[in-house]
Amino acid sequence: MSRTLESTPTADGFWMPSELEPHAGCWMLWPERPDNWREAAQPAQRACAALAAAISRFEPVTVGVSAPQFDHARALLTHEVRVVEMSHDDCWIRDVGPTFVVNAYGDRRGVDWRFNAWGGLDGGLYFPWDQDERVARKVLELEGCDRYAAPLVNEGGAIHVDGEGTALVTEECLLNPNRNPRLRRADIERHLKAYLGVSVVIWLGKGVPYDETSGHIDNLACFVRPGEIALTWTDDRRDPQHAVSRDALDRLLDARDARGRRFNVHKLPMPGPLAITRKEAAGVVPHQGTKRRRAGDRLAASYINFYAANDGIVMPLLDRRTDRTAAARLRRLFPGRRVVGVPARELLLGGGNVHCLTQQVPAIGKRRRPAGRARA
Repeated sequence: MSRTLESTPTADGFWMPSELEPHAGCWMLWPERPDNWREAAQPAQRACAALAAAISRFEPVTVGVSAPQFDHARALLTHEVRVVEMSHDDCWIRDVGPTFVVNAYGDRRGVDWRFNAWGGLDGGLYFPWDQDERVARKVLELEGCDRYAAPLVNEGGAIHVDGEGTALVTEECLLNPNRNPRLRRADIERHLKAYLGVSVVIWLGKGVPYDETSGHIDNLACFVRPGEIALTWTDDRRDPQHAVSRDALDRLLDARDARGRRFNVHKLPMPGPLAITRKEAAGVVPHQGTKRRRAGDRLAASYINFYAANDGIVMPLLDRRTDRTAAARLRRLFPGRRVVGVPARELLLGGGNVHCLTQQVPAIGKRRRPAGRARA
């Protein structure tokens, strides 16, 4: 049974661990809405099944599937993957699922952020989103974890932590008035510290251009390990990504983490630019209140959007011109992990990627309390 707690993780001695720490498993949701996924979501479903199979080579995977899709999903997913019935509005569990937190004694709980489909009625991607708002609580119930109900509209893709007291976010996303219009920057930072158990929040500027989430950090930059960050990059000054990445690099080189360290920044090449084809756009059924898919629209493609599994890195394959280089750099950044690529264009067509479609469950075990963690 999952209790809803009135306190905060920081007050109770909990913090969000690094995604690179050991996992008990991974959660996903099943894509199915025809107004976002082409051809009744069948190509995306095959891509999600391949992603789940790749992750299951490293750790247990659970996929939440709506009742009408249960038998179909069970047939497509490998027998190693657990399938549970779970209603939802779309499959972005990174954003609608819980953010797990841990303490030094091996306990695990979850943060349930408020969700408004990345902007509510002011730029949100679909309406309604009431089923998505229930996903985090359902996952926590199934995992047997107590729940913190955060008073902040936020998504899991908008935050990244090093597990040692430092969080990475973007101003474009978290300061967007369509998320928390009554909160100032200082208020948002205070909530992040209270619910992530961090003491330092590093603000980058904009996220990857054309990102439908208003600039999630998980498309732009991520921690490789404490003190080291990977950043999506292009040398093409004519591309809008160049100015975004240059600004992010300057901010990171000026910043220090919770332990006072300067950052070593590693550049990952940007794929593309990639755009939706006419055939791909034609396969989506338009619906009022849902973002339209139009031929020629640029896709927010990034290799930063990978999943760090136990002993593995599951990366998106997006562009033959850059896939091999990106894989080689990820191998150098994570020498103890096997890098596995999965075809991800169908995932990208729906507005996200590998990291967006996954949510890790930290393994239970005693941990050393981060030295820079915020105190209650």
